[in-house]
Amino acid sequence: MKARAMILKEFNQEMELKEINIPDLKDGEILVKITASGVCGSDLHMYEGNDPRIPLPMILGHEGVGKVVKLHEKKKTVEGDLLKPGDPIFWNRGVTCGQCYECTVNKTPFLCSNRWVYGISKSSEEKSYLNGCYADHIILAKNTDIFKIPEDIDPAILVPASCSGATAAHCFDYVDTKVGDTVLIQGPGPLGIFAAYFAAHLGATEIIMIGGTKKRLKEAMNFGVTHTLNRKELSISERKEKIMEITKGKGVDYAIEAVGLPSVVKEGLQLIKKGGTYLSVGFGEPNGTVEIDCFRDIVNKNISYQGIWVSDTSHTFSAMRAVLNDKELFSSLISHRFKLKEANKALEVVKNREAIKAVLVP
Repeated sequence: MKARAMILKEFNQEMELKEINIPDLKDGEILVKITASGVCGSDLHMYEGNDPRIPLPMILGHEGVGKVVKLHEKKKTVEGDLLKPGDPIFWNRGVTCGQCYECTVNKTPFLCSNRWVYGISKSSEEKSYLNGCYADHIILAKNTDIFKIPEDIDPAILVPASCSGATAAHCFDYVDTKVGDTVLIQGPGPLGIFAAYFAAHLGATEIIMIGGTKKRLKEAMNFGVTHTLNRKELSISERKEKIMEITKGKGVDYAIEAVGLPSVVKEGLQLIKKGGTYLSVGFGEPNGTVEIDCFRDIVNKNISYQGIWVSDTSHTFSAMRAVLNDKELFSSLISHRFKLKEANKALEVVKNREAIKAVLVP
């Protein structure tokens, strides 16, 4: 039996559609037919060679939804459902060991020393070969945390919950949300849109979003954003003036940086109220440094600066439930659908910021 996959052999060179022999399953592995996979902004950074974790050749794609084809041995979902062939499933993109200090003592599995990620950490020449989602099949490792999903769900709408949704959910572990909060979201991509959705459902009544893509800013209004500030139309000082007007000069209760640019951090810190919180989640790879006035920006205002690194299974669950509870709304995020062989075109659409969310449907 063979699988088809898009193989990235060289950075910035088009991926090639290849057939791969599906190996025999072992060690609790599961063969899954992929029904939808996401084209993430992080994939573009990897394609361009900006992420130091990437081994070539490889199959990109860390966001996946699929159906069980074959199991090596009995396997249950994290909710206790016994899996069988034909079951539609959704999984945590990161696989952790469950035994290291971070997993067992620190209770922070997202910082697991042995964590690896589908479509990021392993070469396509490493067994079991099918370890990325730009393919029509994937082999899930024994330690993968899996959820069973409804039969009638459009798999494409769950794709962004795997990465953007889960990572956005992680932010809210570190902020004391209250009814009536005023929140700033920097970045109108799927990560920022999920963050706005969670903030709204946790009580925020004013949600301000800064971004430069009109289509994305408009879409974000459907997810709880109450004010949009287009960075291409308003200067930094004009944006600050607008936000101080909305907050009566205090600044926002908390802000979420979902862009990954040093200049965005520098601006955001100026907009936090005294005693507020700044959550930086957008840096998926090294992207430069920023000069911060520690006295004026942080200490004198007594603010908290919190880094957010990826997510764990609890955050994936939260994002999945959000999508399943609001299916029609989240379907509006899927702006582009491509065939597997069109993965290069999909990356180009993401690069040009034409898409809100692009999905491959094998």
